[in-house]
Amino acid sequence: MRMDDLALAAALAAVLLLAVPVPVHAASAAAPHQCEGGEVDSRGRSSVDGREIAWDDESKFDDARKHAIKVWTAGTLKQVTVKPDGATSYADLEWRDANSVTGQWTDVYGKWAARHGTDHLTLNRAYLDDGKRYGKAEHRRRVAAHELGHALGFCHKAYGYGTHHSVMWADYGLIEGKRINGPTSHDITAYHALWGRS
Repeated sequence: MRMDDLALAAALAAVLLLAVPVPVHAASAAAPHQCEGGEVDSRGRSSVDGREIAWDDESKFDDARKHAIKVWTAGTLKQVTVKPDGATSYADLEWRDANSVTGQWTDVYGKWAARHGTDHLTLNRAYLDDGKRYGKAEHRRRVAAHELGHALGFCHKAYGYGTHHSVMWADYGLIEGKRINGPTSHDITAYHALWGRS
């Protein structure tokens, strides 16, 4: 082959490489979504260890936990695995119960808290038990889905942010009023921005 032929072959190879689309799974995640108070969604402020949350259960609200895990791992939300911890693994997240209406629990139905070691996702029986203010499965499921969203790294979205609904609104009354039971299309977009696509 002559030098001109080698140069032409190299140029054609470069053009072909540029013409091949990058696979979707190799694309980097978009910028994290803005939240209330100027925060952004954050992998570093989550219970995710690598690409999974191993959980332990000390809560009476098994149905709410199952619902929250189901809605945050459905469809295209596969980048983070949420599974029970095993005999040889360490729990990243523990589902717990509180039973208080005072202090930090005044009008607080659930809470996710980062801790050294195992993070806590706590559901408040004082509001969520049968016969209480929000003592029905639909309320417990919404609260659990919201709190698991925090464990996945999502902060509170401003009400009406981008005119989109969100299970991550800070005000439960708004989530309830819109009958939001899991991640909305806006939350799914935020998930892919934070965790990418497969």
